Amino acid sequence: MKPYKIGYTTGVFDLFHVGHLNILKRAKEQCDYLIVGVSTDELVNNYKNKQPVIPFHERVAIVDGIKYVDEVVPQMDRDKFGAWERLKFNAMFVGDDWRGSPIFMELEQKFEPHGVKVVYFPYTRGVSSTIVKQKINI
Repeated sequence: MKPYKIGYTTGVFDLFHVGHLNILKRAKEQCDYLIVGVSTDELVNNYKNKQPVIPFHERVAIVDGIKYVDEVVPQMDRDKFGAWERLKFNAMFVGDDWRGSPIFMELEQKFEPHGVKVVYFPYTRGVSSTIVKQKINI
């Protein structure tokens, strides 16, 4: 039996790589149903000040095609508590590079009374969309 019924994770998933696959696989190992929020182009542009290489609808199709993913939803803002209010997940999965950050410390406190757990997975070292872009000079 898996520890969580409904899990949630988010990402841009631009230039999909093994780090993305790792978090989706690990998340699905922990929950019966995995919902993945894919950041819209507008959201990425607003908080990273750059456009994704792969357009939103194509990134959604890629993530939706991964066998570990049960549902894909657009992530139009970074409000994870608001996402919980809509989706009612039991656990949120995130890379451990966020552990101890003010954003996630506050989120853990907000989730606690509702029994929602933030689960941190080891960040896949040596790979990121930024590194992929540097290698291909984008």
